[in-house]
Parts: sequence; C-alpha cells; structure tokens
Amino acid sequence: MTDRPVALDGARILVTNDDGYAAPGIAVLTRIARTFTDDVWVVAPETNQSGTGHSLTLLRPLRLRQVEERRFAVDGTPTDSVLLAVNEVLKDRHPTLVLSGINNGYNLGEDVRYSGTISAAMEGMMLGIPSIALSQYVPPDGQAPWETAETHAPDLIRRLCAAGWPEDTVISVNFPACAPQAVTGVRATAQGRQKIGDEIVRGTDPRGRPYFWVGAMLKTRDAEPGSDMAAVRDNVISVTPVALDATDRAALARLKGALG
Repeated sequence: MTDRPVALDGARILVTNDDGYAAPGIAVLTRIARTFTDDVWVVAPETNQSGTGHSLTLLRPLRLRQVEERRFAVDGTPTDSVLLAVNEVLKDRHPTLVLSGINNGYNLGEDVRYSGTISAAMEGMMLGIPSIALSQYVPPDGQAPWETAETHAPDLIRRLCAAGWPEDTVISVNFPACAPQAVTGVRATAQGRQKIGDEIVRGTDPRGRPYFWVGAMLKTRDAEPGSDMAAVRDNVISVTPVALDATDRAALARLKGALG
C-alpha cells in the first residue's frame, strides 16, 4: 500500500491521549504540535482512561466540556474523544494529523491491545486521518523524563510526516527512559512480546468483602533483536508501524485449504 506523506504547513492537528486532558504528557505534546502550526486542538478524556483500549461508550450519553479556547474534555474514553473531536468539535474542517499522548509510560509489545493512547490514534486512522501515538518510558523512580520526548519528538514527527505511512496503519513511538542527550538513535522496530501473565492483587475492603486489583502487566521476556523493547532498552527511540488488519494470512490460507 502506498505511503501517505502529511503536509505540516497549514495543518490542523488534533491532540488527544488516555491519561486525561490535564496530564503533563498532553501538555508536552501540545507544545510540540504548536511548533508545526497554530491550528492545534486538544480533545481528551476528562479523567485517566489508561488500559481502556479501543472501547466506546454506548450505554449512556457523553458530556463535552470546553476547558478553554481549543481545549475540550470528554467524560468518556480516548476513542470517544476522537469521535467527538472529528464529528462535533472539528466537523467544519477535519484534522490533518492526530497526535496521541504523550503517554506516561511505555506502550510496548502486547500493550498495543490495551493502550488507550494507541487506540485513540487507531480511531483517528479509521476516520481517515494520519495518526501517531507517542509514549514515554518511565524509569523505576517514577519520574518521567518529559524533556526526552520534547527534545526529540519535533524532528521525528517531521521526518515521519515527510516519509508518510500506509492509510490503514498508525505509528507508535516509544521514547526511552533516559535523558535527551543519552538517546542513541531512532530505530524502526517490530512489536515485541512481553506479556505472559498479569499480577492480580487480592484484598478485603473495610466491609469484609474480597476484591481483586489488576496490577503490573509486565512479565518480561528477553527482548528480541529488532523489537520495540530491545530499542528502548538500548536508549533508542522505537518507531513501530501498527496495522489495523490483524488477519493471520498464513493461517487464512491453511484454513481455506482445510475448509474447501
């Protein structure tokens, strides 16, 4: 499929995320977007929606709240936010580009199935808008080095938009957990494999009722060469094309033979 370059001159950029409209990462991404154009709009969830994946709110109405000029909060999921942005807030002129993030934490390997950050970009892509998801790996001390993404993202976004990518694909960018000057490069990567089980925390609430809390999802395997996980381990910025079509073509061919 032909790659689609994205013209940033005169672009209209939609900024969204899954951490919520007031999260520090979306403030960083908004500043980055404004280095390309003055026509930047923020439409993001009212509260943290991490791990909601590509979910839609169907069984209740959604509320859209204007926080300030060109900045809106949605009491729903990242997918809801992109839908309302494109079909309501920006219905007069759709965005040229969707930037989702910057997520407070990585989105590597199987995280693409859970990530609201990537799902928001997927929704933009499904609406015909080139979309990039950006995530910042956070070191064990819990302090996200936002300056790493802020330093390196502008040039990387320009390069990606100049090169283009297929219309049924989103770009997932992960910045390593290091200072900007410690970044050793940019690498095109494949989705790695890391998840082999969830941590479930069991407890009892003040009324004596048991509860279960899904904890850390990372059960690390050795990072495969060429994977997104291997890149960030090496202090390299990982750039992974994530396609909408999840069909296993080899299995499809075998099934056609088996089923006639």
